[in-house]
Amino acid sequence: MTSSQAPQAQGKGRSAGSAAHTAKEETLTAAGRAGFMARGVVYVLIGALAIQMALGSGGESADRQGALDQVAEQPFGKVMLWALAVGFGCMALWRGSRAVLSRGPERKAASRLLDGGRAIFYASVCWITARFAAGGGQGSSGNAKSKDWTASVLKLSYGQFLVGAGGCLLIGIGVVLAIRAAMRKFLKQLDVAAMSHRTRQIVTGLGVGGGVARGTVFAAAGIFILIAAVQFDADEAKGVDATLRSFTQTPAGPWLLVAVAIGLILFGVFSFASARWRRL
Repeated sequence: MTSSQAPQAQGKGRSAGSAAHTAKEETLTAAGRAGFMARGVVYVLIGALAIQMALGSGGESADRQGALDQVAEQPFGKVMLWALAVGFGCMALWRGSRAVLSRGPERKAASRLLDGGRAIFYASVCWITARFAAGGGQGSSGNAKSKDWTASVLKLSYGQFLVGAGGCLLIGIGVVLAIRAAMRKFLKQLDVAAMSHRTRQIVTGLGVGGGVARGTVFAAAGIFILIAAVQFDADEAKGVDATLRSFTQTPAGPWLLVAVAIGLILFGVFSFASARWRRL
């Protein structure tokens, strides 16, 4: 290779590398957007099921299992289930890439660990959804799983402490989610410059209302796990469905559940907005 050919070869190599990097970023961005769409569908359905529960109609569980059952009953339900499975798999891929590949001073160890945990969670949701779409069933309900897991941990040495710590952690997560939503922290993750003033107001309302409702459900579920630890009784632990039903037993009655359910629907719609405007 002559001296004049060397710079040309290096330039072609850099161009190829840049093109590959761009293609990878576009793929991960598309995966993230598909994941937010799938998350939105499930939250909207859970909220709708919870409203039916509050009004005394509908027999489906107001959780992910109930949402998948609703999807399966629709025309082309199996196709929709597979689309959701792909969406959750895409979310796991995007979260995993953020945990492993992202660079920069803002990507601290805690952020990477959180994204890694989310990647594992969405990978499991992808597997459950795909198994259900393939006709394998979903297994036990979310409420039963919560009780079974709590009972298993309580049998361990220091199991009561571990369950209590898990409950406190879930309460903390719920409180942080609600506070961050109320403080509109999510706006930092969105491309607000691409929104009109009216659209930004709507998306902000969706994020605040939906995020507070979501955090409330997390915190309530954590309280029941903490009660299970204190009373050493796994039956006190509740999944999403039973946690939502517990809101009807408050002085506000079913109206509190209606408010939380509407909030979950808002969070689902906010997830759709995130698929459009989130910086990925």
